[in-house]
Amino acid sequence: MSDNDQQYPYDPSYGQQPYDPAQAYQQPGWDDRQRPQAPGQQPHDPAAYGQQPYDPAYGQQQPYDPAFGHQQPAARPQQGGAQGYADQGATQTWQGQTWDTQYQPTVQPQQPQPQQPAVHAQGHAPAGRPLPPEAPAVPSAPAVPAAAPAPAADGGPEFSAPTTLGNARITDAQRARAEGRSPIIAPGMQPAAITAALGLLLSLGAAVGAYALLVPLVLLQAVTAAGWFRLNGMWPARQGIALAFAGGAVADVVLLAAGRENAPAAILGTLGVWVLLTLVLQLRSHAGADERMYGLTATVASAALAVLAAGHLAAVPDAVTVGGIAVAVAVLVRALPLPGPLSVVLALLASAGAGLVGGAVTDFGASAALLGFAAGGCALIGLRVASYDYPSRFVHMTAGVALPLTAAAPAVYLIGRALA
Repeated sequence: MSDNDQQYPYDPSYGQQPYDPAQAYQQPGWDDRQRPQAPGQQPHDPAAYGQQPYDPAYGQQQPYDPAFGHQQPAARPQQGGAQGYADQGATQTWQGQTWDTQYQPTVQPQQPQPQQPAVHAQGHAPAGRPLPPEAPAVPSAPAVPAAAPAPAADGGPEFSAPTTLGNARITDAQRARAEGRSPIIAPGMQPAAITAALGLLLSLGAAVGAYALLVPLVLLQAVTAAGWFRLNGMWPARQGIALAFAGGAVADVVLLAAGRENAPAAILGTLGVWVLLTLVLQLRSHAGADERMYGLTATVASAALAVLAAGHLAAVPDAVTVGGIAVAVAVLVRALPLPGPLSVVLALLASAGAGLVGGAVTDFGASAALLGFAAGGCALIGLRVASYDYPSRFVHMTAGVALPLTAAAPAVYLIGRALA
Protein backbone atom coordinates (compact mmCIF):
# COMPACT_ATOMS: atom_id res chain seq x y z
CA MET A 1 0.00 0.00 0.00
CA SER A 2 1.33 3.44 -0.91
CA ASP A 3 1.91 6.08 1.69
CA ASN A 4 -0.23 8.49 -0.30
CA ASP A 5 -3.65 7.13 0.63
CA GLN A 6 -5.64 9.93 -0.92
CA GLN A 7 -8.35 9.43 -3.47
CA TYR A 8 -7.33 8.92 -7.01
CA PRO A 9 -8.20 11.59 -9.48
CA TYR A 10 -11.25 11.19 -11.70
CA ASP A 11 -10.92 8.33 -14.11
CA PRO A 12 -13.27 8.60 -17.13
CA SER A 13 -13.28 4.84 -17.57
CA TYR A 14 -15.53 4.42 -14.58
CA GLY A 15 -18.00 7.23 -15.50
CA GLN A 16 -18.02 8.43 -11.91
CA GLN A 17 -18.14 12.14 -11.34
CA PRO A 18 -18.31 13.97 -8.04
CA TYR A 19 -21.89 13.97 -6.76
CA ASP A 20 -23.92 17.00 -7.71
CA PRO A 21 -27.57 17.08 -6.52
CA ALA A 22 -28.54 19.21 -9.48
CA GLN A 23 -27.29 16.50 -11.83
CA ALA A 24 -28.62 13.50 -9.88
CA TYR A 25 -31.53 12.93 -12.24
CA GLN A 26 -29.92 14.15 -15.40
CA GLN A 27 -27.48 11.30 -16.08
CA PRO A 28 -28.02 9.79 -19.49
CA GLY A 29 -28.24 6.24 -18.18
CA TRP A 30 -30.42 7.02 -15.15
CA ASP A 31 -33.75 7.81 -16.78
CA ASP A 32 -34.51 6.83 -20.33
CA ARG A 33 -37.23 9.42 -20.61
CA GLN A 34 -34.91 12.42 -20.61
CA ARG A 35 -35.10 14.25 -23.85
CA PRO A 36 -33.75 17.63 -24.84
CA GLN A 37 -36.10 20.34 -23.58
CA ALA A 38 -37.83 22.31 -26.28
CA PRO A 39 -38.10 26.07 -25.95
CA GLY A 40 -40.90 26.92 -23.52
CA GLN A 41 -41.22 23.33 -22.26
CA GLN A 42 -41.46 22.74 -18.54
CA PRO A 43 -38.39 21.13 -16.90
CA HIS A 44 -38.50 17.52 -15.85
CA ASP A 45 -40.28 16.90 -12.53
CA PRO A 46 -39.35 13.57 -10.97
CA ALA A 47 -42.39 13.59 -8.67
CA ALA A 48 -44.77 13.80 -11.61
CA TYR A 49 -43.51 10.41 -12.92
CA GLY A 50 -43.74 8.57 -9.66
CA GLN A 51 -39.98 8.33 -8.99
CA GLN A 52 -38.80 7.70 -5.48
CA PRO A 53 -37.43 10.58 -3.46
CA TYR A 54 -33.71 11.15 -3.15
CA ASP A 55 -31.91 8.70 -0.89
CA PRO A 56 -28.95 10.34 0.90
CA ALA A 57 -27.21 6.99 1.09
CA TYR A 58 -26.96 6.87 -2.66
CA GLY A 59 -24.47 8.92 -4.60
CA GLN A 60 -22.15 9.62 -1.66
CA GLN A 61 -18.50 8.80 -1.91
CA GLN A 62 -17.63 5.34 -0.64
CA PRO A 63 -14.58 4.66 1.56
CA TYR A 64 -11.33 3.71 -0.12
CA ASP A 65 -10.89 0.04 -0.89
CA PRO A 66 -7.19 -0.90 -1.31
CA ALA A 67 -8.14 -3.98 -3.29
CA PHE A 68 -9.43 -1.96 -6.13
CA GLY A 69 -7.77 1.37 -5.61
CA HIS A 70 -10.81 3.40 -6.52
CA GLN A 71 -14.26 4.26 -5.25
CA GLN A 72 -17.02 1.71 -5.50
CA PRO A 73 -20.00 3.02 -7.28
CA ALA A 74 -23.09 2.84 -5.14
CA ALA A 75 -25.77 0.44 -6.18
CA ARG A 76 -28.66 1.99 -7.99
CA PRO A 77 -31.93 1.74 -5.98
CA GLN A 78 -34.61 -0.38 -7.54
CA GLN A 79 -37.73 1.52 -8.60
CA GLY A 80 -40.99 -0.22 -7.73
CA GLY A 81 -43.06 -1.16 -10.72
CA ALA A 82 -40.37 -0.33 -13.29
CA GLN A 83 -40.35 -2.38 -16.44
CA GLY A 84 -36.58 -2.32 -16.88
CA TYR A 85 -34.38 -0.16 -19.03
CA ALA A 86 -35.23 0.03 -22.67
CA ASP A 87 -33.29 1.53 -25.52
CA GLN A 88 -32.76 5.27 -25.70
CA GLY A 89 -35.03 5.53 -28.69
CA ALA A 90 -37.97 3.66 -27.08
CA THR A 91 -40.79 5.34 -25.20
CA GLN A 92 -41.28 4.03 -21.73
CA THR A 93 -44.48 4.12 -19.65
CA TRP A 94 -44.13 4.46 -15.90
CA GLN A 95 -46.38 2.10 -13.97
CA GLY A 96 -45.09 2.45 -10.44
CA GLN A 97 -46.70 4.21 -7.49
CA THR A 98 -46.69 7.95 -7.38
CA TRP A 99 -45.05 10.15 -4.76
CA ASP A 100 -47.10 13.22 -5.49
CA THR A 101 -48.05 14.78 -2.14
CA GLN A 102 -50.54 17.25 -3.53
CA TYR A 103 -54.16 16.90 -2.47
CA GLN A 104 -56.19 14.71 -4.72
CA PRO A 105 -59.98 14.51 -4.18
CA THR A 106 -61.31 11.10 -3.38
CA VAL A 107 -63.50 9.79 -6.15
CA GLN A 108 -66.32 7.65 -4.85
CA PRO A 109 -67.07 4.65 -7.00
CA GLN A 110 -70.38 5.04 -8.70
CA GLN A 111 -73.04 2.56 -7.80
CA PRO A 112 -74.28 0.64 -10.78
CA GLN A 113 -77.71 1.96 -11.67
CA PRO A 114 -80.34 -0.62 -12.49
CA GLN A 115 -81.27 -0.51 -16.05
CA GLN A 116 -84.65 1.09 -16.51
CA PRO A 117 -87.11 -0.86 -18.57
CA ALA A 118 -88.31 0.82 -21.67
CA VAL A 119 -91.70 2.48 -21.43
CA HIS A 120 -94.11 1.49 -24.10
CA ALA A 121 -96.11 4.00 -26.05
CA GLN A 122 -99.03 3.47 -23.74
CA GLY A 123 -96.89 3.13 -20.60
CA HIS A 124 -98.36 3.99 -17.23
CA ALA A 125 -95.16 5.08 -15.47
CA PRO A 126 -93.39 8.46 -15.79
CA ALA A 127 -89.99 8.72 -17.37
CA GLY A 128 -87.05 7.69 -15.20
CA ARG A 129 -89.08 5.31 -12.99
CA PRO A 130 -89.40 1.53 -13.35
CA LEU A 131 -92.72 0.11 -14.30
CA PRO A 132 -94.53 -1.95 -11.67
CA PRO A 133 -94.21 -5.70 -11.98
CA GLU A 134 -96.61 -7.11 -14.44
CA ALA A 135 -99.53 -9.01 -13.02
CA PRO A 136 -100.50 -12.31 -14.55
CA ALA A 137 -102.87 -11.85 -17.39
CA VAL A 138 -106.47 -12.29 -16.33
CA PRO A 139 -109.17 -12.53 -18.94
CA SER A 140 -111.17 -9.36 -18.66
CA ALA A 141 -114.90 -9.49 -18.34
CA PRO A 142 -116.96 -7.82 -21.02
CA ALA A 143 -117.49 -4.15 -20.34
CA VAL A 144 -120.86 -3.29 -18.89
CA PRO A 145 -122.15 0.15 -19.84
CA ALA A 146 -122.79 2.44 -16.91
CA ALA A 147 -126.39 2.97 -16.05
CA ALA A 148 -127.62 6.39 -17.08
CA PRO A 149 -128.98 8.56 -14.27
CA ALA A 150 -132.69 8.24 -13.93
CA PRO A 151 -134.56 11.48 -14.56
CA ALA A 152 -136.27 12.97 -11.58
CA ALA A 153 -139.97 12.37 -11.38
CA ASP A 154 -140.78 16.00 -10.56
CA GLY A 155 -138.57 17.49 -13.25
CA GLY A 156 -135.81 18.44 -10.74
CA PRO A 157 -132.06 18.18 -11.25
CA GLU A 158 -130.59 14.85 -12.26
CA PHE A 159 -127.96 13.22 -10.04
CA SER A 160 -125.33 10.67 -10.91
CA ALA A 161 -125.04 7.23 -9.39
CA PRO A 162 -123.85 7.17 -5.76
CA THR A 163 -120.18 6.55 -5.05
CA THR A 164 -118.50 4.56 -2.31
CA LEU A 165 -115.18 6.40 -2.54
CA GLY A 166 -114.12 9.37 -0.43
CA ASN A 167 -115.99 11.21 2.30
CA ALA A 168 -119.41 12.23 1.07
CA ARG A 169 -120.32 13.96 4.36
CA ILE A 170 -119.08 17.46 3.67
CA THR A 171 -120.54 20.71 4.89
CA ASP A 172 -122.42 23.17 2.74
CA ALA A 173 -119.49 25.58 2.96
CA GLN A 174 -117.03 22.96 1.69
CA ARG A 175 -119.33 21.99 -1.15
CA ALA A 176 -119.86 25.63 -2.13
CA ARG A 177 -116.12 26.32 -2.06
CA ALA A 178 -115.41 23.25 -4.19
CA GLU A 179 -118.08 24.20 -6.72
CA GLY A 180 -117.00 27.82 -6.85
CA ARG A 181 -120.33 29.17 -5.64
CA SER A 182 -120.95 32.29 -3.58
CA PRO A 183 -119.37 32.43 -0.11
CA ILE A 184 -122.68 33.66 1.33
CA ILE A 185 -124.40 30.66 2.92
CA ALA A 186 -127.45 31.15 5.12
CA PRO A 187 -127.53 29.30 8.45
CA GLY A 188 -130.61 27.29 7.54
CA MET A 189 -133.70 26.12 9.34
CA GLN A 190 -132.13 24.56 12.45
CA PRO A 191 -130.31 27.74 13.62
CA ALA A 192 -133.42 29.72 12.71
CA ALA A 193 -135.52 27.48 14.97
CA ILE A 194 -133.08 28.01 17.85
CA THR A 195 -133.20 31.77 17.26
CA ALA A 196 -136.97 31.70 17.28
CA ALA A 197 -137.00 29.78 20.55
CA LEU A 198 -134.55 32.20 22.16
CA GLY A 199 -136.62 35.16 20.92
CA LEU A 200 -139.77 33.73 22.46
CA LEU A 201 -137.91 33.22 25.75
CA LEU A 202 -136.92 36.89 25.69
CA SER A 203 -140.54 37.87 25.06
CA LEU A 204 -141.84 35.74 27.92
CA GLY A 205 -139.05 36.88 30.26
CA ALA A 206 -139.81 40.54 29.55
CA ALA A 207 -143.49 39.92 30.31
CA VAL A 208 -142.59 38.30 33.64
CA GLY A 209 -139.95 40.72 34.88
CA ALA A 210 -136.38 42.00 34.57
CA TYR A 211 -134.74 39.10 36.38
CA ALA A 212 -136.65 36.57 34.29
CA LEU A 213 -135.41 38.37 31.19
CA LEU A 214 -131.84 38.22 32.50
CA VAL A 215 -131.52 34.42 32.04
CA PRO A 216 -132.06 34.21 28.24
CA LEU A 217 -130.20 37.51 27.82
CA VAL A 218 -127.03 36.16 29.44
CA LEU A 219 -127.23 33.11 27.17
CA LEU A 220 -127.61 35.41 24.17
CA GLN A 221 -124.54 37.43 25.17
CA ALA A 222 -122.40 34.30 25.62
CA VAL A 223 -123.34 32.90 22.21
CA THR A 224 -122.74 36.32 20.62
CA ALA A 225 -119.20 36.60 22.03
CA ALA A 226 -118.20 33.09 20.94
CA GLY A 227 -119.80 33.32 17.51
CA TRP A 228 -118.19 36.62 16.58
CA PHE A 229 -114.67 35.36 17.21
CA ARG A 230 -115.30 32.19 15.20
CA LEU A 231 -116.89 34.20 12.41
CA ASN A 232 -113.67 36.23 12.15
CA GLY A 233 -111.53 33.08 11.96
CA MET A 234 -110.00 33.52 15.43
CA TRP A 235 -110.33 30.26 17.36
CA PRO A 236 -109.59 29.34 20.03
CA ALA A 237 -109.74 32.78 21.67
CA ARG A 238 -110.81 32.02 25.22
CA GLN A 239 -109.41 35.22 26.67
CA GLY A 240 -111.16 37.44 24.13
CA ILE A 241 -114.45 35.55 24.43
CA ALA A 242 -114.35 35.74 28.22
CA LEU A 243 -113.52 39.45 28.09
CA ALA A 244 -116.38 40.23 25.69
CA PHE A 245 -118.87 38.18 27.68
CA ALA A 246 -117.74 39.85 30.89
CA GLY A 247 -118.43 43.22 29.29
CA GLY A 248 -122.00 42.21 28.50
CA ALA A 249 -122.52 40.81 32.00
CA VAL A 250 -121.18 44.00 33.61
CA ALA A 251 -123.54 46.04 31.44
CA ASP A 252 -126.46 43.95 32.71
CA VAL A 253 -125.46 44.52 36.32
CA VAL A 254 -125.04 48.26 35.81
CA LEU A 255 -128.44 48.47 34.11
CA LEU A 256 -130.12 46.64 36.95
CA ALA A 257 -128.44 48.96 39.45
CA ALA A 258 -128.96 52.23 37.56
CA GLY A 259 -132.44 51.55 36.18
CA ARG A 260 -133.86 51.90 32.67
CA GLU A 261 -133.88 55.70 32.85
CA ASN A 262 -130.06 55.70 32.99
CA ALA A 263 -129.63 53.01 30.36
CA PRO A 264 -127.66 55.09 27.76
CA ALA A 265 -125.06 56.16 30.33
CA ALA A 266 -124.75 52.61 31.68
CA ILE A 267 -124.33 51.02 28.27
CA LEU A 268 -121.93 53.63 26.84
CA GLY A 269 -119.91 53.81 30.07
CA THR A 270 -119.45 50.04 30.21
CA LEU A 271 -118.47 49.96 26.56
CA GLY A 272 -115.86 52.72 27.05
CA VAL A 273 -114.29 50.95 30.02
CA TRP A 274 -114.13 47.68 28.13
CA VAL A 275 -112.49 49.25 25.09
CA LEU A 276 -109.80 50.74 27.36
CA LEU A 277 -109.31 47.41 29.11
CA THR A 278 -108.95 45.64 25.76
CA LEU A 279 -106.32 48.15 24.66
CA VAL A 280 -104.29 47.59 27.82
CA LEU A 281 -104.42 43.81 27.46
CA GLN A 282 -103.38 43.94 23.81
CA LEU A 283 -100.45 46.25 24.60
CA ARG A 284 -99.17 43.69 27.11
CA SER A 285 -99.36 40.90 24.52
CA HIS A 286 -96.13 39.50 23.08
CA ALA A 287 -97.69 38.61 19.73
CA GLY A 288 -96.82 40.29 16.44
CA ALA A 289 -98.22 43.64 15.40
CA ASP A 290 -100.70 42.20 12.89
CA GLU A 291 -101.95 39.56 15.31
CA ARG A 292 -102.42 42.13 18.05
CA MET A 293 -104.39 44.36 15.69
CA TYR A 294 -106.66 41.47 14.69
CA GLY A 295 -107.18 40.56 18.33
CA LEU A 296 -107.92 44.16 19.26
CA THR A 297 -110.56 44.69 16.59
CA ALA A 298 -112.23 41.33 17.18
CA THR A 299 -112.33 41.77 20.95
CA VAL A 300 -113.68 45.34 20.77
CA ALA A 301 -116.37 44.36 18.26
CA SER A 302 -117.38 41.29 20.26
CA ALA A 303 -117.55 43.25 23.50
CA ALA A 304 -119.57 45.96 21.77
CA LEU A 305 -122.10 43.40 20.51
CA ALA A 306 -122.37 41.75 23.93
CA VAL A 307 -122.97 45.12 25.56
CA LEU A 308 -125.39 46.07 22.77
CA ALA A 309 -127.46 42.96 23.50
CA ALA A 310 -128.09 44.43 26.94
CA GLY A 311 -130.39 46.88 25.17
CA HIS A 312 -133.18 44.30 25.59
CA LEU A 313 -132.86 44.75 29.34
CA ALA A 314 -132.91 48.53 28.98
CA ALA A 315 -135.94 48.61 26.64
CA VAL A 316 -139.60 48.81 27.57
CA PRO A 317 -140.89 45.29 28.41
CA ASP A 318 -143.71 45.48 25.84
CA ALA A 319 -141.19 46.43 23.15
CA VAL A 320 -139.05 43.40 24.00
CA THR A 321 -142.13 41.19 23.71
CA VAL A 322 -143.05 42.53 20.29
CA GLY A 323 -139.47 42.53 19.06
CA GLY A 324 -138.85 38.93 20.14
CA ILE A 325 -141.92 37.67 18.29
CA ALA A 326 -141.05 39.66 15.15
CA VAL A 327 -137.46 38.34 15.03
CA ALA A 328 -138.65 34.75 15.51
CA VAL A 329 -141.08 34.96 12.60
CA ALA A 330 -138.59 36.79 10.32
CA VAL A 331 -135.79 34.23 10.65
CA LEU A 332 -138.17 31.30 10.13
CA VAL A 333 -139.56 32.77 6.91
CA ARG A 334 -136.08 33.67 5.70
CA ALA A 335 -134.95 30.07 6.16
CA LEU A 336 -137.63 28.74 3.82
CA PRO A 337 -136.37 27.47 0.42
CA LEU A 338 -137.52 30.50 -1.54
CA PRO A 339 -135.75 32.78 -4.04
CA GLY A 340 -133.52 35.38 -2.38
CA PRO A 341 -135.39 38.66 -3.03
CA LEU A 342 -138.77 37.05 -2.48
CA SER A 343 -137.58 35.52 0.76
CA VAL A 344 -136.41 38.89 2.07
CA VAL A 345 -139.69 40.62 1.20
CA LEU A 346 -141.79 37.89 2.75
CA ALA A 347 -139.65 37.92 5.92
CA LEU A 348 -140.13 41.67 6.35
CA LEU A 349 -143.88 41.43 5.80
CA ALA A 350 -144.07 38.54 8.23
CA SER A 351 -142.19 40.47 10.89
CA ALA A 352 -144.56 43.43 10.47
CA GLY A 353 -147.53 41.08 10.84
CA ALA A 354 -145.95 39.57 13.95
CA GLY A 355 -145.62 43.09 15.31
CA LEU A 356 -149.37 43.61 14.85
CA VAL A 357 -150.04 40.41 16.73
CA GLY A 358 -147.69 41.48 19.51
CA GLY A 359 -149.29 44.92 19.65
CA ALA A 360 -152.67 43.29 20.18
CA VAL A 361 -151.47 41.63 23.40
CA THR A 362 -149.62 44.77 24.60
CA ASP A 363 -150.43 48.47 24.89
CA PHE A 364 -148.77 49.40 21.59
CA GLY A 365 -151.66 48.48 19.35
CA ALA A 366 -151.26 48.88 15.58
CA SER A 367 -148.12 50.96 15.95
CA ALA A 368 -146.30 47.81 16.97
CA ALA A 369 -146.19 46.86 13.25
CA LEU A 370 -143.47 49.46 12.77
CA LEU A 371 -141.49 48.00 15.65
CA GLY A 372 -141.91 44.50 14.25
CA PHE A 373 -140.83 45.63 10.77
CA ALA A 374 -137.69 47.36 12.13
CA ALA A 375 -136.77 44.43 14.36
CA GLY A 376 -137.23 42.00 11.45
CA GLY A 377 -135.01 44.14 9.19
CA CYS A 378 -132.23 44.20 11.81
CA ALA A 379 -132.57 40.43 12.22
CA LEU A 380 -132.05 39.91 8.48
CA ILE A 381 -128.90 42.04 8.64
CA GLY A 382 -127.57 39.86 11.45
CA LEU A 383 -128.31 36.74 9.40
CA ARG A 384 -126.44 38.21 6.45
CA VAL A 385 -123.37 38.86 8.60
CA ALA A 386 -123.45 35.32 9.99
CA SER A 387 -123.66 33.92 6.43
CA TYR A 388 -120.56 35.60 5.05
CA ASP A 389 -117.31 33.97 3.84
CA TYR A 390 -118.06 30.21 3.84
CA PRO A 391 -119.15 29.96 7.50
CA SER A 392 -118.84 26.67 9.32
CA ARG A 393 -121.55 24.82 11.21
CA PHE A 394 -120.19 26.20 14.47
CA VAL A 395 -120.62 29.74 13.14
CA HIS A 396 -124.19 28.96 12.10
CA MET A 397 -125.00 27.54 15.52
CA THR A 398 -123.53 30.53 17.40
CA ALA A 399 -123.37 33.71 15.34
CA GLY A 400 -126.26 32.54 13.13
CA VAL A 401 -128.40 32.09 16.23
CA ALA A 402 -127.38 35.16 18.24
CA LEU A 403 -126.72 37.95 15.72
CA PRO A 404 -130.36 38.38 14.59
CA LEU A 405 -131.52 39.04 18.16
CA THR A 406 -128.44 41.10 19.05
CA ALA A 407 -128.77 43.31 15.97
CA ALA A 408 -132.45 43.91 16.77
CA ALA A 409 -131.70 45.26 20.28
CA PRO A 410 -131.12 48.92 19.23
CA ALA A 411 -134.40 49.00 17.26
CA VAL A 412 -136.30 47.44 20.16
CA TYR A 413 -134.88 50.01 22.61
CA LEU A 414 -135.21 53.15 20.46
CA ILE A 415 -138.57 52.50 18.77
CA GLY A 416 -139.99 51.05 21.99
CA ARG A 417 -139.22 54.24 23.89
CA ALA A 418 -140.66 56.30 21.06
CA LEU A 419 -143.94 54.35 21.10
CA ALA A 420 -144.25 54.15 24.88
